[in-house]
Amino acid sequence: MNQILLILQIVISFLLIIFILLQQRGTALGAVFGQGDNFYFKKRGMEKTIFLLTIVLSVLFIGVSLLNLLIH
Repeated sequence: MNQILLILQIVISFLLIIFILLQQRGTALGAVFGQGDNFYFKKRGMEKTIFLLTIVLSVLFIGVSLLNLLIH
């Protein structure tokens, strides 16, 4: 059981790193056309999916880490 939790924790951490790196750094399409940081946009489509998956993976990582700590 301990090995499964450790492997699951490693896989979740790699996925979390990938999804964090896939997120844009606050620049929208307006930045291409010369608009500054005052351009507000709402996350839609793939950006929203990546954002929500990052939150889910973060919660899973914390949960698996705590479970691994309690079992070990």
